[in-house]
Order: sequence, then structure tokens, then C-alpha cells
Amino acid sequence: MLLKSCLLTLAAFCALSVALPHVNTFTDSLVEQASDVGSVNAFAQSMSYRTGLKTDSDAVETEEAAAEEEVAGDFTAEQKVAIEEGEEKFEFQAEVSRLMDIIINSLYKQKSIFLREIISNASDALDKLRFLALSDEELLGEGENAELEIRVSYDKEERTLTIRDRGVGMTKQDLIQNLGTVARSGTTQFIEAVAAGQDLSLIGQFGVGFYSVYLVADRVRVTSKHNDDAQHIWDSTADATFTVAEDPRGDTLGRGTEIKLYLKEDASEYLAQDKLEQLIKRYSEFITFPIYLHKSKTETIEVPVEEEEEEEEEEDSAAAATDEEEEEEASDEEEEEEEEEEEEEAPKTRTETKTVWYWDHMNDQPAIWTRSKSEVTDEEYIRFFKGLHSGKYSPQTDVPNACAQFVCRAPTHRVLFLPVLPFFCASFVLFVGR
Repeated sequence: MLLKSCLLTLAAFCALSVALPHVNTFTDSLVEQASDVGSVNAFAQSMSYRTGLKTDSDAVETEEAAAEEEVAGDFTAEQKVAIEEGEEKFEFQAEVSRLMDIIINSLYKQKSIFLREIISNASDALDKLRFLALSDEELLGEGENAELEIRVSYDKEERTLTIRDRGVGMTKQDLIQNLGTVARSGTTQFIEAVAAGQDLSLIGQFGVGFYSVYLVADRVRVTSKHNDDAQHIWDSTADATFTVAEDPRGDTLGRGTEIKLYLKEDASEYLAQDKLEQLIKRYSEFITFPIYLHKSKTETIEVPVEEEEEEEEEEDSAAAATDEEEEEEASDEEEEEEEEEEEEEAPKTRTETKTVWYWDHMNDQPAIWTRSKSEVTDEEYIRFFKGLHSGKYSPQTDVPNACAQFVCRAPTHRVLFLPVLPFFCASFVLFVGR
């Protein structure tokens, strides 16, 4: 037994001494190949078929995937670099910065007023363009630019909400002054009103409604194109500063303004389609311009079956067929031939479900004050009244005591509400529309 073990050990040593020179020769030849190419990567590639490293095709696929991720956002890597190199940094005016601090740190519950203010501002921009176009029709442009409208879209993955209008737009100087460096009289007045206990919902009445976006967003990006200037980007994370840069993408808007809100974690409800639809319909009763929401729905469609799928289906059906079915098929050859002819004429299809995105018109109903009194229901008047006072009254008094609608002088229309209030503070709510 001991002799047998010794003989096996001796044989193993002999085999190893014979194999080692060949291994060294193989390794040296691979190193020489790497040296000839001038890269260690060549050595790794020559070993890839043995060690499982990535091949050339794998590397190409990886590079393509990285390139796709690079342009997946709004800007490519080159465009981002261009923005960083060309942007100018500004500080918010002291009163504006103070106003933003109040909004950001506010515990105000009715945060949805931000959408009312942004839609209202978009409507004002469209009104301004329409007024200017009375003396110069060329300002409207052609094609899509001539469509005076507001569009709202959302992205759940990016957690963004975008409001875009085709209004007059803002120049670079407008962005700098209107959104940060020039204090308006309403800024101080609003701060004083809040300090005195006034509701944040009144922010729009002081001309500073834009800043209500910081109730729901921790970053805001405004892209705007004016007919007299290039397209620029205003960006701020509410850190007392903002930047303005020329858009490296060029003129993508045509004209108008696009506001993109990067929503806070506690503002996810404004990424829900039903919630947005409800709010837009509520706040669009004062807006005469069309407002569209980018919505999605699931549709069932018929798609043609490919040849490979047909063959698989035929194989499965053949394997599952019984002897009785085969006998019946043999006896009914003529009927099968007719069916086959029909099948050849009509291509085979299968059912699939897919998500379809489309623009839905939210305010297709004419403004309440432009309609005849006989066409407006009491429910519509009440809903309109609630939108006017924006929660100013308690739930018990949010229904008007009386309402009257009349036309004083065309095209001016008036709707008069008498709120339910104590006798000593009775007042009227008058809305004037055109």
C-alpha cells in the first residue's frame, strides 16, 4: 500500500514538471500580444473568452446605455456645462428673501393655492400678449405659437410639475427683476399683512403670488422666451440666491414661459392625476384661455402575431390535441380548408394593454359670467363663490345668502353675492368679468 502511494506521488511530480514550461510559454505569448498592441486591455480582451470578461460588444452596449442615461434628463452633459459656465448668480432682494422664508417655513395647510397663482399669472401673460397683438398681429407668431393656451404636465419619476403658457414671455432682465432683485410694494404689504394675522391665501392680491410655489417645491426652474430676447433659464433652490443663464438648447418654447417645480416629499399629492384635474377645474373658472392637462389612460389594442409566435401556438395546440379531435379533423377536411383560407386573409392578432398619454381640455365650459342666467345652476354659483373667497369664510357660511348676475354695459358682466355673515359685518362680494 505504501509503495502504491509513493508511485502515485512520483507520477504527479513528473506530470507537473512537464506541464509548467508549456504554461509559461502560453503566458509569455499572451503578454507579447499585449505588448504588440500597446495596451494591457488587449491582454484582458485576449483572455476574455476564458475568464468571462466583457467582450467588445458588451463594452459598446455599456457605453450606449451610459449615453442614453446622459440625455435622459432635460439637458445633456455638454448643455449642463454650458449653463454652469454662462450662468450669473444673484441674491434675492432682502424683502423678497424674507417673504420666501415666511412661505417656506409656513404651516399653512391649503398649499394648493400655488396652482391658482401660477395659472393666474399664466393667464395674465396671455392677456398681455393678446393686448399687444391688437396693434401688432405679428407678435402672435404662426402655428402653435399663435395658440393662446396653458398646459400642465407632471412626471412621477422625476417628481416634477410643469406649467407652461404661450404668453408674452420674459427677457433676461425681466427674469432678474421680476423674480428676485426688485422689491414690489406688495412684498412689504404682504409681509405686514401676514404679521397682522392675514391668511396666506391672499398672496395673489399683493402681486407676489409666484413665490407661493415654495409651499410645495424646494427647487424652481423658470424657462422663458420673449420675442425681443433669447431663451433664458432662471433657477433657484430658495437659498437666498438664484441664477440666470442663456438656454443652451436654443429656442425650444417659441414664446412664453415654462415653470418646473421640483416637489417636496410631502407634496406627492400634486403628482396625482385626479388631484390635479380637480384643482385645475376649480381654479380655471376665472380663466378664459384653454387649459390642458397631460393625462394617461390604459387602452386595449389588437396587435399582429409574429410568425414565431404563430409556430409556437401551433406546436402547443398540436401537442394538446386528442385522438378524437384528430379523427374529427380528418372527417371535416373541407371545412378546415375553408377556415384556413379565411385565416390567411385575416392576419392573426393578440390583445395587449398599453398606456396612452393625451392632452385633455379642463375648462371647456364657458366662464360662468359669460353665460345666460338660465344656463347656470345654483351649484355652479356656489362653487364659483367658494373659489372667490378661497376659504375666507367658515364652512357654515361658505354658501351665499343671495346671488345676482347682470350686464351693465357690454361686454362687462357682473355677478353679485351676499355672503352669510353676522348683521354687523354684512358685505357684498362683487365679481366683474369680461
